[in-house]
Amino acid sequence: MSKIMIVDDDPNIRELVCVLLKNGGFEACEAGDGREALRIITSENPDLAVIDLMMPNMDGYELCRNLRRYYENLPVLMLTAKGELPAKIKGFEAGADDYLTKPFEGDELLLRVKALLRRYKIEASQVIRIGGVTIDRNSYTVTIGGAGADIPHKEFELLFKLAGFSGRTFSRERLIEDVWGYDFDGNERTLDVHIGRLRERFPPETSGFKIVTVRGLGYRLEVTP
Repeated sequence: MSKIMIVDDDPNIRELVCVLLKNGGFEACEAGDGREALRIITSENPDLAVIDLMMPNMDGYELCRNLRRYYENLPVLMLTAKGELPAKIKGFEAGADDYLTKPFEGDELLLRVKALLRRYKIEASQVIRIGGVTIDRNSYTVTIGGAGADIPHKEFELLFKLAGFSGRTFSRERLIEDVWGYDFDGNERTLDVHIGRLRERFPPETSGFKIVTVRGLGYRLEVTP
């Protein structure tokens, strides 16, 4: 049974989310702010974190950055009343995987939690099948309809990251950090060039997916009908 950590300074919200998650078949643990969340995370060992943005001591943005730095494989869902686009962009840039605005429907929360857990499970398997393409990180091979396709290492890592979380929007900063590392000396143009090459190698009509530009933020991979 997966355990979900709820981080919110409002005890009523924590109680509501806990009840919804437990009714949905999950375990739950709670923290009242980012500092408490970081204190309990190693003992609670959650599979996913649902965090608020506006909290005392350590807000959701800073908590998310810490989680991305030290717990890279922990899915993060931001649950907040701040629904403005700049707040969402800042949340994704901090490393959030998904964003749900209060007030929210309980069924939608459960669906998003389950979807995030599935995405991380797929990436952890090291083999992704999406559209007509199989991406195997064990052997660093890509096949399309059974035929092999050789692609450079950075393009492979970029494709694996996007395909492992299809439908999720990644900021440019997040993709650069994940694929090139924190000490990368280049600029966003390098990322754009690699995206362009992937689009040329994997056109939607043969690959079954497309890489979409999200203006002002970054990119996401979508499965095509």
